[in-house]
Amino acid sequence: MTTLGRGRCWARAHPLAVDAALAAVVLVCMVIGSFAEPYGEHGPTWGTRTSDAPSLLLMALGALALVARRRAPWCVLAVTCAAAITELLTGDPRAPVVLCAVIALFTVAATTDRSTTWRIGLVTIAGLTGVAMLSGPLPWYAQENLGIFAWTGMAAAAGDAVRSRRAFVDAIRERAERAERTREEEARRRVAEERLRIARDLHDVVAHHIALVNVQAGVAAHVMDKRPDQAKEALSHVRDASRSALNELRATVGLLRQTGDPEAPTEPAPGLHRLDELVETFRNAGLPVEVALGQVGLELPAAVDLAAFRVIQEALTNVQKHAGRHARAEVSVVRVGPNVEVTVIDGGPGHGESGEGEGGEGGDVEGQRNTDGGGHGLLGMRERVTALGGNCSAGPRYGGGFRVHAILPVAPVTTAKGGTA
Repeated sequence: MTTLGRGRCWARAHPLAVDAALAAVVLVCMVIGSFAEPYGEHGPTWGTRTSDAPSLLLMALGALALVARRRAPWCVLAVTCAAAITELLTGDPRAPVVLCAVIALFTVAATTDRSTTWRIGLVTIAGLTGVAMLSGPLPWYAQENLGIFAWTGMAAAAGDAVRSRRAFVDAIRERAERAERTREEEARRRVAEERLRIARDLHDVVAHHIALVNVQAGVAAHVMDKRPDQAKEALSHVRDASRSALNELRATVGLLRQTGDPEAPTEPAPGLHRLDELVETFRNAGLPVEVALGQVGLELPAAVDLAAFRVIQEALTNVQKHAGRHARAEVSVVRVGPNVEVTVIDGGPGHGESGEGEGGEGGDVEGQRNTDGGGHGLLGMRERVTALGGNCSAGPRYGGGFRVHAILPVAPVTTAKGGTA
């Protein structure tokens, strides 16, 4: 940010200090201007006259009132106009107290509407100029009297221009914010509609073909012994229905792919059977990892097996990135009743190679402990586990380090009696 920008920010944050400085500058200008003599023997001269005590008091009163010009602009305008009129009627020689009224009129014009600005401006201009022309030893057309008319008129016009510009900028900013909100809402609406459409398509595909497979499989089981030819025909229908379902699922899910995304892998999805291979890659990278694998069972559902593997993978990646150079990790996978519990802990001080803490900048642990694999991090872990009806928690350990704990139900999550999610 430039020096001018920092100055503007400071001025917005300290308006009272700015007004106090302005009042001091106006007071100095009025005092200096009171020494000028525009009608000397040899033309305008400097320092040939001095203001009396009442004029100095009125100048100080007008400048002091300007300190509150933003809080009470109308009161400040009334006080400064009264001080200016008093000086015009009693001052000899006159002091430029009217300068305070000019600043106050500008402030009022900048904070009110245009019609009010012109009404109060005309009243102020006529009042100050009329008093100046009708009082004092000078002729009514003297340059001092015309100067009062000019300065008050310019103050009203300048204040109205500033108000108009502020309103214009605010309107542009509001339109930009409203357009941004509209774009975001439209994008969310389209995403929701597309998700609903894809969900309907998937439901239709799965419901139709799986129902057909179920019926044909029941027929095959019923006639397998007595009529093998009919059983073969039913199994052929099962094969055709399953192939059709796979093709339609592939086409529907393909709509979600972005341009340039790699093709889906053909090898089996990873699971806990590849845990040793995963741990070995981290050990080769310099991260000591200890594994405690309990009797989790050999027949885990594919989704649970994959989720457990991904949780361990992302948690170990976070340990390697954020836990520090001398950190150690411990992985535990155990079967507890109907659930599989996955725990990954580390005892690192929480300072990675870049010097960031475990929570990164700002102390947000979850925001910084992200993995690069897919950009999900801890949020991806929670979404993956929650989708299976489990629970995932992650946070700092007491005494240092970090802990990721996921509970994955082995049995399918039921939504109603006799049905599964």
